[in-house]
Amino acid sequence: MDDIKKQINKIVKKISSDKELQELFKKDPVKAIEKITGLDLPDEAINKVIAGVKTKMTMDAAQGVFNKAMDMINNKK
Repeated sequence: MDDIKKQINKIVKKISSDKELQELFKKDPVKAIEKITGLDLPDEAINKVIAGVKTKMTMDAAQGVFNKAMDMINNKK
């Protein structure tokens, strides 16, 4: 399980830092994951990875919004 989390974190990092990969992931997440990992995974496995990547990206984005809001609140004090 830790290996999957590490791979998801690696994939999210690559997607987050590359606009082309972001667009590819939006259009065709399977191709994006395969491009990043270099692997042709079975559908069951790739769908779990895609779900994990989407969840991690959503959580990271929410954390970023929360951090900005807290900075704004703290700077007003």
